[in-house]
Amino acid sequence: MEKETIFISDLHISLNKKEITKKFLLFLENQARQANAIYILGDLFDAWIGDDDNTPPNKQIKTQLKLLTDSGVSVFLQQGNRDFLIGDQFCTETGITLLDDYAVIKLNGVNTLLTHGDLLCTDDLPYQAFREKSRTEEWKQNVLSKPLLIRLLAARWYRFRSFFHKRKKSQDIMDVNQQTVIDEMKKHDCYRLIHGHTHRPFIHNLEIKGKPALRFVLAEWKKDSVEILRWNAKGYKIENI
Repeated sequence: MEKETIFISDLHISLNKKEITKKFLLFLENQARQANAIYILGDLFDAWIGDDDNTPPNKQIKTQLKLLTDSGVSVFLQQGNRDFLIGDQFCTETGITLLDDYAVIKLNGVNTLLTHGDLLCTDDLPYQAFREKSRTEEWKQNVLSKPLLIRLLAARWYRFRSFFHKRKKSQDIMDVNQQTVIDEMKKHDCYRLIHGHTHRPFIHNLEIKGKPALRFVLAEWKKDSVEILRWNAKGYKIENI
């Protein structure tokens, strides 16, 4: 079988999403083993409160990721808006490589920009303000210094609050800003962009510096629908597994 690169995002794995956890573990044991590289573009977990959290299903996920990377498959991860506290300990335990918020890779000879997607949603000003604050070392250390139980309770509260905040926002505000997309693709000299976050899977055609460009939006994993983006020497394929 021809080796390939696979892109996924927005699994939002948690204790109460057992079907998603099961599908991801099956993916790690099957399709992922046939790939050269796996790119997880953010929000692998619905919430990540620190690398010391081994409550179910976190420990099992880490164990299976380590088995995959030990088999020779390279796994790369970008932090999402839900799991941006993933750190060095998690990488050591799983063998994955953590990527910056924006990363450029060569895909079939074409510079391809990877990002979770939340940085592209620049119309959502309250979120961008929180994002900037929460990525500071001071803020993260303040959170991680709290006892695990307190962090677990806080994560539950923030998920609850986030649900109601989203209901008050327009769908357009929570989508990417087209000019921001173009600006970032120009900045990184890329004519192909792959991201998640918005839960609006689609392939968008656009123009960068007078040349055609593509923006791939990855799908959120659901219990009845799991999509992956496969890429090999012949091109790409979006597959529901």
